[in-house]
Amino acid sequence: MALKYWLVIFILGIGWGMSFMFNAILLRELGPLSVSMGRVGFGALGCWIYVLAAHKPVTRDLRRWLSLLGFGALSYAGPFAFYALGQQHIASGVAGIVNATTPALAVVVSHFWPGGERATFTKSLGVLCGFLGIVLLSLPMLGGGQSSALWAVLITLCAPLCYAFSVNIARGFRDMQPVVLVAIALTGATVVIAPLALWSEGTPQITRPETWASLLVLGFVLTSAAFIAFYWVLPKVGPTNITLPTLIAPVSALFLGTTVLGETLLAEHLWGMVAILLGLLLIDGRIVRWRLPFRPSA
Repeated sequence: MALKYWLVIFILGIGWGMSFMFNAILLRELGPLSVSMGRVGFGALGCWIYVLAAHKPVTRDLRRWLSLLGFGALSYAGPFAFYALGQQHIASGVAGIVNATTPALAVVVSHFWPGGERATFTKSLGVLCGFLGIVLLSLPMLGGGQSSALWAVLITLCAPLCYAFSVNIARGFRDMQPVVLVAIALTGATVVIAPLALWSEGTPQITRPETWASLLVLGFVLTSAAFIAFYWVLPKVGPTNITLPTLIAPVSALFLGTTVLGETLLAEHLWGMVAILLGLLLIDGRIVRWRLPFRPSA
């Protein structure tokens, strides 16, 4: 890959790891559903500004719109809410590491999905490593009797599970402009989560400047701008290299959680992260792929 593409991938990984830190800041003043509502709302606004400015064609098919609205609820509203719900009881770094199980869960869902890709032996090993990582992350909570934190890990795990299903559903939208797809999907996510957030948590009352700053960065930069960059670089680097931000994000989340938020870093966190990252590499196939440096003569 060209250096500029490496730079985009690295920035995406760092940025998506930072989102867990911003979640933790927002949760000091907002409820978890309000955090999700703000992120998808500003994310949708940013994407629509880009779509209109770039004159991207927007589908007028009502059935396609309804499908995408539901897809947005599964792909964005649900996961963002699950992360915020979980982070009420677990550190942002732990949530970032749990997020890295997305490819492992995608392998499982795709294996049983009609027409999906069957799991190979190596990918199955990767899935096992991913679940081992979750067990390692949970050991301190099991030993300390922190039942609420253990449940928070399971709730957070629902977010990558949503992503695993949405990856397979997204195959039905291959004919659409990706940015238009995301704009409509984020709109659907907003339509679904906003009534729930307002009903259960009331109208958000934001008084701190860091809350507004976190919300704007999370929505405009780490959602709309990040997805625009993601879909710009995808055809240039290919489906394999585009998974690299998943390897970077948990490291970013753990580093920022400990250095900026002062969260406690345990050895189990590091071992859990190592197990999950090893699983990602097995699923990706990089560490089992071998090429001879020369071709043997006949």
